[in-house]
Amino acid sequence: MVAAIALMQTVRYLRRKTRMIHFLERYNPVMQALLAGIFTWGITACGAAAVFTSGTFNQRVLDAMLGFAGGVMIAASFWSLLGPAIAMSEGNTIGQWFPAAAGFLLGAAFLRLLDNILPHLHIGFPRDEAEGIKTSWRQSTLLVLAITLHNIPEGLAIGVAFGAAAAGLPSATVAAAVTLAIGIGIQNFPEGFAVSVPLRREGITRFKSFWYGQLSAVVEPIASVIGAGAVLLARPLLPYALAFAAGAMIFVVVEEVIPESQRNGNTDLATAGAILGFLVMMILDVAFG
Repeated sequence: MVAAIALMQTVRYLRRKTRMIHFLERYNPVMQALLAGIFTWGITACGAAAVFTSGTFNQRVLDAMLGFAGGVMIAASFWSLLGPAIAMSEGNTIGQWFPAAAGFLLGAAFLRLLDNILPHLHIGFPRDEAEGIKTSWRQSTLLVLAITLHNIPEGLAIGVAFGAAAAGLPSATVAAAVTLAIGIGIQNFPEGFAVSVPLRREGITRFKSFWYGQLSAVVEPIASVIGAGAVLLARPLLPYALAFAAGAMIFVVVEEVIPESQRNGNTDLATAGAILGFLVMMILDVAFG
């Protein structure tokens, strides 16, 4: 089922990719990043809308979807972010590896700081295992904030990619940025599903479950604009910014997405989902980026 969903989404987005590129090229990089962020937000809303059709909660499907999302994020971190960052640093007097390494560590450290500060609760965890600053916020709010943590680095990655394309560097193009946005959009579908369906299982109304599910991705357009604006204001920061987004995404995958997908014992299914997600994103980026 997960494979079928992934393939259908991939074919659908590939058909639209050329039109998306032509459409986005008419705008400046900040607007491009905003529109791409709105696109990924919309796909999250589509995933959250599954709550209107899903009569029962299937933990195996959710775990496979979470694994798929993790695989996409891992592949995107290298092919869309770290690879271009290393290529941009060729001839650097401090070492071609340094900007990517420094940015990667800073991105992971930034997400670690947010993880310690922002109150949130991972899917499937009891209320007393909420992380971050202690608060009396409702469980639904904490679940949304947990997925919001996932979406911050994704939005930054999209914005930085469009900002890098505007710099005119061979290793960064609008097509590559669109490919990244498509890949993140594909994995946002299960993320929206992963928020809304568990909330529905806990007795929250279908509309409220959908609302919270799509709300978790509102941060993506905002982070996209911030990422694009930052690299346009300081072009030398480009490789650092790309690697920063990669480090943040890998932190989220290792700290949250993969452990959540394996928590309920569906390890083989979650692992298969991760492999499939990695494969889909690798194909998108290498063949069409």
